[in-house]
Amino acid sequence: MDNQEKTQLPEEMDKREKRRRTYSMPEFLTVSPSPHIKSPDTTATVMFDVLIALTPALIWGVWSFGLRALILVLISVGASIGFEAAVQFLLKRPITVTDLSAAVTGMLLGMNLPATAPLWMPAVGAFFAIVVVKQLFGGIGKNFVNPALAARVFLFSWASDMSAFPVTGQRISSLAVTLSEADAVTGATPLASLKAGQLPASNLFSMIVGNMSGCIGEISAILLLAGGVYLLVRRVISWQIPAAYIGTAAVISLLFPRVEGATLESVLYELFAGGLLLGAFFMATDYSTSPVTPGGRLLYGAGCGALTMLIRYFGSYPEGVSFSILIMNLLVWYIDKVTMPRRFGGKTNAKS
Repeated sequence: MDNQEKTQLPEEMDKREKRRRTYSMPEFLTVSPSPHIKSPDTTATVMFDVLIALTPALIWGVWSFGLRALILVLISVGASIGFEAAVQFLLKRPITVTDLSAAVTGMLLGMNLPATAPLWMPAVGAFFAIVVVKQLFGGIGKNFVNPALAARVFLFSWASDMSAFPVTGQRISSLAVTLSEADAVTGATPLASLKAGQLPASNLFSMIVGNMSGCIGEISAILLLAGGVYLLVRRVISWQIPAAYIGTAAVISLLFPRVEGATLESVLYELFAGGLLLGAFFMATDYSTSPVTPGGRLLYGAGCGALTMLIRYFGSYPEGVSFSILIMNLLVWYIDKVTMPRRFGGKTNAKS
């Protein structure tokens, strides 16, 4: 290379550098890959919609069982928010209680308790749901099972307290710490009657409205349906999981009724009794513990319905919603893997 070429080389490099700086993006701008989707929905707005949808069923539970039901739910919500803030502070994470996810977990947990539950029970359940199931696995979106349902199953360590359902319309002592202090009269739930092969004492109209024994938030079928429709209209949830869940449970109860000579009544009682509607609309549809594909959601919902009826028919406990959803939560990764559509132009297998 002669001297003239050596002197021209730095000049050409300076020109290229000037062009690069002129047409390149500023360093403070970060452009992510397409598609660029804008949505007004945030975690807080979605969770607020869930709280709105749950409120009518909660109000009916408070009306049916008294102020104690509200106190239990408030303890659950307050403890959930407090434990989430405390854990995030100790782990030096951003405190995100304003996203309302902890409030939803606390509300669902409280509504899954009987009104006769001791006052310390929702606080213990909230600790297990928020600290153990949610935050120790990384926080919102990283839990592999539904926190509220996992806490409810954990609270069955005190089975007698979790199985004592008050007679509907009975006002229980609001500040009684334990069941014995509450002086409550407990009664059989409709599922317990079906377990014995008998139709419940409550007629279908009473069950639809909510005039029966059960947990605080599961007794009014019509209000739970209204809340589910609200979530569907707001597009907070999709129709596949609730439809597959309820439809599978209906088909199984139709083919194998537990009460002889009352097939249609058996189907309706199975659907309206217990926590099936509460689970199908509000807990099986949890974003982080349910499939992302439409086909996967149908398969997941059908699995929840089949397991619910299997546990109700052959298990020692008359209800099966909590256990079935938790089992299917553990299978979500596999369902997504099987039902995930093949990329356009991608290979079907490594060999081809």
